Parts: sequence; structure tokens; C-alpha cells
Amino acid sequence: MMQLRIVSPEKVVYDGEVQQVIVPGSVGRFEILTGHAPIISSLDEGIVEFATADGEKTQFNILGGFVEVKKNNVSLCVEV
Repeated sequence: MMQLRIVSPEKVVYDGEVQQVIVPGSVGRFEILTGHAPIISSLDEGIVEFATADGEKTQFNILGGFVEVKKNNVSLCVEV
């Protein structure tokens, strides 16, 4: 499992454990799974999708932002 924290300038959008995250990277969509290599990437406008620890899938639109992955912690700072 990974810890996902999604924040926007207005509020914390999500904070909890997830199985996977799919983000709209600047050079294409990519998936983040447990054990993913450390990365920092800008995000373009598009859909963020994630599966919670119990398998429930959630998605929402973003206008852009960035993602950081480090030691099974995924942080997204986005505009929604």
C-alpha cells in the first residue's frame, strides 16, 4: 500500500492509503504503484484516478499541478 495526499490551494482533497494512482503527466499519463521509484513530475490538465485500500475507484479532474513520489508516499499539489 501507499499513502496518498492530494492538496489544492483551498483544501485537502484526499489523504489515505491507496493501491494505485494514475496521473496526467506532462509527457503522458502514468501509473504509480507500491515500490515506485522516486520521482517529481509536473501534471497537465486531465483526470487523476486512484484505487483506495478497499479497491474503491475514484477519479476527478485537475487543471494542473505536480506529483512527488518517495518511499511509498505520493503527494499531489493540484488545482481543481
